[in-house]
Amino acid sequence: MTTTIIENGLIIDGTGSEPRQGIVVTDGDRIVYVGDAEGYQKTGDERIIDAEGNAVLPGFIDTHVHMMFEYTPMEKRLTTPFSYMYYQAMKYMKETLDAGVTSVRDALGTDLGVKRAIEDGLITGPRIQLSINALTITGGHGDGMQINGDVLDISPSGYRGMPTGIADGVDEVRKKTREMLRAGAEVIKVHATGGVLSPTDHPEFTQYSFEELSAIVEEARFRKGVKVMAHAQGAEGIKNAVRAGIHSIEHGIYLDDEAIELMKEHGTYLVPTLLAPVAVLETAEEVGMPQSAVDKSLEVIEAHKESFTKAYKAGVKIAMGTDAGVFKHGTNLRELGLMVEGGMPPMDAIVATTKVAAECMGWEDKVGTLEEGKFADVVIVKGNPLEDIYSLADHDNILKVMKGGDLVKQ
Repeated sequence: MTTTIIENGLIIDGTGSEPRQGIVVTDGDRIVYVGDAEGYQKTGDERIIDAEGNAVLPGFIDTHVHMMFEYTPMEKRLTTPFSYMYYQAMKYMKETLDAGVTSVRDALGTDLGVKRAIEDGLITGPRIQLSINALTITGGHGDGMQINGDVLDISPSGYRGMPTGIADGVDEVRKKTREMLRAGAEVIKVHATGGVLSPTDHPEFTQYSFEELSAIVEEARFRKGVKVMAHAQGAEGIKNAVRAGIHSIEHGIYLDDEAIELMKEHGTYLVPTLLAPVAVLETAEEVGMPQSAVDKSLEVIEAHKESFTKAYKAGVKIAMGTDAGVFKHGTNLRELGLMVEGGMPPMDAIVATTKVAAECMGWEDKVGTLEEGKFADVVIVKGNPLEDIYSLADHDNILKVMKGGDLVKQ
């Protein structure tokens, strides 16, 4: 693979350091130099990419997506062949890359075969960290049993490579955690509270007990320190999860002061997904979102923003995540504008979706910053996003995307 020099760019390296003029040099799938142009000796054989004064950043990271689905009307779901979802996912992954997102943590629904197909070059997609499927209690968020008794899961499960997630009691959750690990989970996902989309519960409902959550965390740690991420929206469920050793709290809609202090004490990450209820309201009619989800989105949206602001001001570690799949893929970077509206400066929002997101995933040695030795995941964006963070939400402003040294958008 040819050595590439990205020159004439404003480097925003993802560490939070001040932007600077310079070059980024990649060789094969790695970054080999970041700095002043004078500090690198050209051979004349390099491929040159002129950034034309635009910003050069690390590939963005979304720590909460669902790559295998996108919420669609019930009639369409019922009349779509099972295997069709894999071909749809190829489109979703391309849209994610076009948005500048080169790494994701899949929070439910993607199996090991999809990850392998990306790694082997059969299909094009972001780097994926798998959770396989989420553990959930009977009748809780993630149980597809509808009020009429039909089972209509938002994402199919129970097929090869995708175990069902329902488990109750300490013994069952231990076994279910082992099933997810056997299927290839690199992080364990658990539903610690109710949610917006589930028809038979509420975001504030506490689900798994402290003992069950502790067993899940313990079982995951037996496998070389696998972390656990928890869908947790109500304060009691959040605190149970943090005390049990959960690594990241997803959504965190109803954070109280005690929950925030516990998260700081334990070093727990918050993945806020501010875009999720906003997008549910925007697309409800188009995709046939149930009225219960619309009502709950309206109910939580202000509390969600307030919790984010309190957590940020208190110093909780925040990694960017969106819940893409509940709404349209490729809209990921709208989240940064919502984070800024919640009180986070633009530079901190960029760090949340680069350096901190990589740390949350345990991938800080691979991605997240423009540094020598890391994967050559590089994005060139129009202008200076620190002056207009909202510009990142427009795909036309994502000029070039490099993943592992390959230009996947130009």
